[in-house]
This record gives sequence, structure tokens and C-alpha cells, in this order.
Amino acid sequence: MASAMAKRLTGKCILITGASSGIGRSTAFEFARTSPASLKLILTARRVDRLHQISKDIQQEVGSGVKILMKQLDVSKPDEIAKLVPSLPEEFKDVDVLVNNAGFMSGIEGPPDIPQKVIDNVWATNVTGVINMTQAILPIFKAKDRGDIIMLGSIADREPYVGGTLYCASKAAVRIFSEALRKELISTRIRVITVAPGQVLTEFTLLRYRGNQEKADAVYAGCEPLSPDDVAEVIVFAAGRRENVVVADTLLFPNHQASATHIHRRL
Repeated sequence: MASAMAKRLTGKCILITGASSGIGRSTAFEFARTSPASLKLILTARRVDRLHQISKDIQQEVGSGVKILMKQLDVSKPDEIAKLVPSLPEEFKDVDVLVNNAGFMSGIEGPPDIPQKVIDNVWATNVTGVINMTQAILPIFKAKDRGDIIMLGSIADREPYVGGTLYCASKAAVRIFSEALRKELISTRIRVITVAPGQVLTEFTLLRYRGNQEKADAVYAGCEPLSPDDVAEVIVFAAGRRENVVVADTLLFPNHQASATHIHRRL
């Protein structure tokens, strides 16, 4: 017998950005596992080759009840976002849930040493990309007076730390955008949801340290960080609540972490 959450998600169309790895990939699997009988997934990412493998793996695991559409998309490019919705096949046009997951960071330099290219790419992906994706999907939600906008926040959006000047600022900008949007949409049944993890073990850390595996590993030395699956479970839980329930903001840590900078390392 299907669970109450599975029934609430049945037939829904979920659009996930940055779905090729990490939290985005896990979120796709978690939605499919939770409501395998009838679900539509739109998986977007720059690395579309990975999406093909993810689609194959999902359907091998849960069967043909989950329909999957793969779209190459770089959210840092407004023209690609503008073309996305018009390009969706009729079966996938009625999006119900947007998961704004795509994010980017490179380096730990602070002002005045942050490369201009890094500033441009981080802001275009983490801030402008999220705003543009939200604007692209909101008309669909407003037309039917329902839908979920799920933002991937971070402890960095509320507690800045040394080495995170630019990244923290970008996540804080999205947090304020989300809080204002929730108020602007209060007369609708559109839910604005933020899921904000602490330490999570993904490719993101290796990217941030520009491929330096030793430095990336040092971040988690003596720690057991969250997995992408841990975060995905919370995202799907929030989307699977009864329509009148808004999981507005969720902050989750691994057990050894109490804040961005308060971490106990079991060395």
C-alpha cells in the first residue's frame, strides 16, 4: 500500500537543476523511490551525459512508472533558462515542484584577491540563476495557484566564515530572496521552502579546492559529514507534506557540527 506521502506526490512533475551529481542526483532518486507508480522528473544539468546514466539507473530500480526528461542547462546563462519552458514537451510542461539545486564555488580567496571570473560565475549561478529559474517556473504555478519552490540553502547563508566571503554572500542573497518571495506569494497556495545543510560530502568541495584532493579531504578529517541522500530525504519530505503545510526553513547538521565554525573532529 502506498504511503500518504507517495499518494500526495503521485502524478507530479518535478524539475531539478544541477541533477547530474551530489544533492541533485540524490533528490531525483529519492523522489522516484518515494512515488514510483506515477511521477515525472525533469533533470537538468550542464553534464547531460551523466543525466542519461542517472535516468537509466532510476528506471532500472523503480520501473517505468517514473517518466524522465533530460535537458542540458547551465543556469548561469539567462538565455538557456528562457528557452527551457517553451522547449518542454506537453507531457512535462505542467511543473509542480522546482528544486533550485545548482550551485557553484571555486577557491577560498577573500577580498581583494577573489578573481573576477569567480565572482561573475558564482553570482551568475548561485543568485541570478536561482532568480531566473524561479521567474521561469512561477507563471506555471500562478496559473494553477499551487506549486513548490525548493531552495538549496546552506549554513553559509546565515553564518559567514573566513574563506567564504563570496559564497556566504551569494547564499545569503538567495535566503533573503526566498523570505521575501514567501511573503509576496502569501495569498497563493505556492510554497517557498528552504533546505539548508551544514557539512555535506559531495563533489562541491573538490571543485571549491580546484581539484586538490588533499585539501578537500582535510575539510572532512575526523568528521562524518552528511551524505547527499540525507539532504534529499528532507527535500522530498518537505515536498510531500499536505498542501496546507509549509516546511519553510530546515537547517540540518551532521552530529559533530553545531554551527559553520563549531565542529568537533574525532581525530
